[in-house]
Amino acid sequence: MRVLIISDIHGNLAALETVLADADEYDTVWCLGDLVGYGPDPNECVERIRALPNLTCLIGNHDKAAIGGIDISAFNVDARLAIGWTQRALTPDSREYLNNLPERILHGNYTLVHASPRQPVWEYILDRYTAEQNFAHFNTSYCVVGHTHMPIMYIKLNGDVMEMRANYDEILSLGRDRIIINPGSVGQPRDSNPDAAYAMLDFETNHWEFRRVPYDVAATQSRMSDAGLPNRLIARLQKGW
Repeated sequence: MRVLIISDIHGNLAALETVLADADEYDTVWCLGDLVGYGPDPNECVERIRALPNLTCLIGNHDKAAIGGIDISAFNVDARLAIGWTQRALTPDSREYLNNLPERILHGNYTLVHASPRQPVWEYILDRYTAEQNFAHFNTSYCVVGHTHMPIMYIKLNGDVMEMRANYDEILSLGRDRIIINPGSVGQPRDSNPDAAYAMLDFETNHWEFRRVPYDVAATQSRMSDAGLPNRLIARLQKGW
């Protein structure tokens, strides 16, 4: 079974459509949350994702904030403005869909969460120390997370945790080690590469492939500008930060 893994779309329909067009044939989709927030097309992204075949979709922190489940004072100024805009833009149908999304799902030997197994909606795993603490909070071999917008793996080997940045030149065998793995962000990468990030997984063989694909950044920026979204959020898409 081939799995398309996407995360952190953030209302960026142009990036999402490009990823879906770029992906090879797949049998099922795992979406790790943050369908909305920051971007100009929240309802369109919700509609597009919920129509994907054999979908598993989680709720992210921006999704939860957009439906009133998180106090937006916890976000920075630009994110608060974008969430406020998203709250006004969401249709009742989109709001209901987001409200029914789970925080954690198990698929065989894979645990899926948006942020971390310890705090599924909010905690950022940005370093080996935080990753090491989180291995005690899931029982499967692998945990797939989003939230940081950075494609990366944390591998626990003989009691130590090793960090491995995304390699786009080969298909990786996840092997027998315990791993926390992040496919990166479709709609707002933050690793100094503006190309949309996603991953493909062969569920039977545990073969993982990090992928990047350029999309029409200017089209998304134009729609954000038309919507009156913060200039900093518009500018960051061009550089991937």
